[in-house]
Parts: sequence; structure tokens; C-alpha cells
Amino acid sequence: MYFRFKQFDIKQAATAMKVGTDAVLLGAWVPIARYHKILDIGAGTGLLSLMLAQRCPTAMIDAVEIDGVAYAECVENFTNSNWAVRLRAHCISFQDFVLRAAGDYDLIISNPPFYRAAYKSGNEQRDRARFTDELSFAELVEGVAKLLAETGYFAVILPYSEEAYFMELAQQQGLYPERVLRTRGNATAPLKRSLILFAKKELAEVVAEELVIEQVRGEYTEAYKALTRDFYLKF
Repeated sequence: MYFRFKQFDIKQAATAMKVGTDAVLLGAWVPIARYHKILDIGAGTGLLSLMLAQRCPTAMIDAVEIDGVAYAECVENFTNSNWAVRLRAHCISFQDFVLRAAGDYDLIISNPPFYRAAYKSGNEQRDRARFTDELSFAELVEGVAKLLAETGYFAVILPYSEEAYFMELAQQQGLYPERVLRTRGNATAPLKRSLILFAKKELAEVVAEELVIEQVRGEYTEAYKALTRDFYLKF
């Protein structure tokens, strides 16, 4: 089972978490600069790493994924891409990676497990990818603060309901929001996701925007198509 993008394919036959809107949004939205060293936390099948490899032609990218099944497909996706020499996958927990890594990443990006509710599906692989049991928000921001260069950026996507809590944890680690994009499924739907760009310098004013994904079911807004056009075949 493959999901085909314009410049790469994602094999996802065995992985519990398939390609979804969240990761594509984050990979397309994060501002691009002259990054030399990028870290993808909770890489899954490697989608975010491949999107950034496409957008950042000189960056070396490390991808951390604890699940062995997802890691294996991530390695295969990297190997089959045009940017294999710049992509390295690590089958390790983020907590252990923090202890071993040199740090100084220009950009750290993550579509992390973000459900804190008690309900579980019973599918261990899927629950690991969706729930914060193995990587809490506090552990995530603490590790990012250690690995991020002083002038680097940290980009993350979360449920809108978790935005304030996550920002509070980040601030405790010296990470401050610089840009925020909040999304809703359609014009009348409640806010669903928050994409946040953090830096180690606090700004007087945060740039906040909103994106509506669909006009009606199956018909995407021009703003969403413009954002993701470099990746989706249908746009």
C-alpha cells in the first residue's frame, strides 16, 4: 500500500498510522530557511522528513521512530527517495536519542502522539502513535530545548484544545511561539488543530492565522490547495 506524492511515495502497508492531513499540513506550512540540520521526532513512515528533504535541498535530516514496524517502512521510503543520502532513521525512543545526540538542530519538527485521554483502541501499535504514554508533552519540549540551536525553530501540530497547555510547558523550557496557524474543517466547524512555530527568543507579538480546509465535503479551499500543491497529486 503506497500513498503517492508528486516527488516521492510513502509505503504504509504495515504501519498503524497512515498518511493524514495533519502531517501534510505541518510539512507544507513550516517556514523554510537555510537549514543544515533537521530532526523529525516520531517520524512514522518518514513523511515529514521527506517533505522537508524536498523543500530543503541541502539539509541533513535525522528521523526518530520508536516503533519497529514504522521504522522499517521509514527506512524503505528513505532508500527509495531521491534524497536517501541526506536522510537517517533511528529506531530509538526520543528520550534515549536526547541522551546520545549532539544537538544544535536548525529545525525540529514533530507530529507527536497527542491524546491524553484514558480510552485506548486495543491496537498497541496504533495507541503508541496516538497517545502520550511513551512521550509526554513535557518530555517532548524538554528534549527539544536541549537539542535546538539557539537560533533554531521547533514546529509542532496539536489539537487546538491542547494549544495553551503545550505553550505553557514550552515556555517553561525557554521556547516561545513565533507563529501559529489554527485550522478548522470547514467555515462553520470548530477549530481543530494548532500548528505552532517556537523559537528561543520571545517576541512582542505572535503572528496568528487561520486556515479552513474544505468549502464543502470533498471540495478543498483555495488556501489549502495553495499550501499543499507542491505535494498532493490532485492539486
